[in-house]
This record gives sequence, structure tokens and C-alpha cells, in this order.
Amino acid sequence: MSRDETPAVHTKRVDVEVEDCGQVHFADQRYREAPDGSVNHPVGTIIRGGRGFITLRVAPQWGTVPFTVAVADRDPGADLEGYEDIVETSFESPSGQVFLMGWHIDWHEEKVCSLPSLPAGPGTYRLRYHVRGMDEERCLVDDHYLQIWPAPQHDPVVLKSNE
Repeated sequence: MSRDETPAVHTKRVDVEVEDCGQVHFADQRYREAPDGSVNHPVGTIIRGGRGFITLRVAPQWGTVPFTVAVADRDPGADLEGYEDIVETSFESPSGQVFLMGWHIDWHEEKVCSLPSLPAGPGTYRLRYHVRGMDEERCLVDDHYLQIWPAPQHDPVVLKSNE
């Protein structure tokens, strides 16, 4: 890859307070909960929740779960060697602003983990979720890694599975 082809990546580490039975929610700013009528389509460690809202599985049922999130202007490439489970899905962001939260029902503004603005603003993105340690109910730094970049709508895919 030449220097001109290197993706521009903004990385942020956040601690998500999980209160929702081993789930963390990745959502657009306009969605504080899964949209009405959304359907669950499990794909590995992702439970797709519909437009602007995706649920991610984590090993701990509650507590603090550290996440590393990389927002890129193009596909930054999967870390196939460093993680046990890697899945991808498409995500539609109506606002171009996203966040992580560790609950689903009660809104806690102070516990929302804001993420870098999406590079193409509102639109369709690809979300790649890397996980390790799911069988151990642990949550070490770098066990949960999200990548997101602009990309056309595409079917979900499991790139790697520990099952």
C-alpha cells in the first residue's frame, strides 16, 4: 500500500459501563434505543438491530468494558492474527455522529461514550467488530476493537470465529 493509500484513522479508547446482560449498543446520535420494528439478525458477536442501531455481544454481564474504536476514511484492514472472533456488518448513520452505550432501556446521558464523527457524514458504513476472550468473561484492554468506515451496503460476514 503506497503512502497515498494509507487510511486516515481516528482512534479513541472508551470504557463502557455495561448494565444490559453482556451487550453494548453502537448507535447513531438519533437513536437512543433500537428502532421500533427492528429485527434481530445475529451474526457471530453482533446482533443487528436495524437502521442506526447495532448490538454487540461482550463477555461480562455487567461492569466496565474497555473498547478501542477506529473511525477511518476507508477500510483499515482486519487484525486477523490478534483476535479470536471478527465479524462485519453494514450500518446506516442518519446523522454521522455515533456513540457506544452499555444499556438499552434507561437513558443515562453521562454514561454515553461519544465517538469521533464519521468521515463521510450521514450515510452507509461498514462496522468490523474484533473480540477476544469471549469464553472467559473477562474484559482486558484491547479485547474489544471496533472499526468503522464508509462503504456501500453489504451482507454481514463472519471473518473469523472461535466456535
